Amino acid sequence: MTQNNTVRILAIAPTARGFGYVVMEGPRRLIAFSNKSILKNKNERTLVWVEKFIRRYEPTVMVLPAVNAADTRRAKRIKQLHQRLVSLATKHKLKVKLITATKVRERLLGQIKGNKQLQAEVLAGLFPIELAPRLPPKRKVWKSEDPRMDIFDAAGLAVAFWPK
Repeated sequence: MTQNNTVRILAIAPTARGFGYVVMEGPRRLIAFSNKSILKNKNERTLVWVEKFIRRYEPTVMVLPAVNAADTRRAKRIKQLHQRLVSLATKHKLKVKLITATKVRERLLGQIKGNKQLQAEVLAGLFPIELAPRLPPKRKVWKSEDPRMDIFDAAGLAVAFWPK
């Protein structure tokens, strides 16, 4: 637990290219945020990074996407990584909270329909100093998703964790 007895969370959003992360204390205070691209041994290297974050930021809760939820499709590797992240959190005596994509949309957009760009724009509005400069431009249909979107995926999980 942090010294002022507030909850500190570490939100991890695993992706095909690596992961995004956010460390948040209370519903409005971002401590750290970024994305990591990992090219080889993705699961092992992600676990090494996450363990470093656990040791550095001393969170009390790890927030992860609910990869087995009905509203989510995830690759087998991501589901395996998810299980290992839960085990890592348990090893470090962290609580684990799984958040569905639907809950993120409801929390950020006020409805279950919407897209990641709209969610990212809402998050940039909530954290104009921290996240607005990282907001990627709207994706063209022929382009891949911008890696910076991983940060907004993790931030969405973090915001959805807190009650309104």
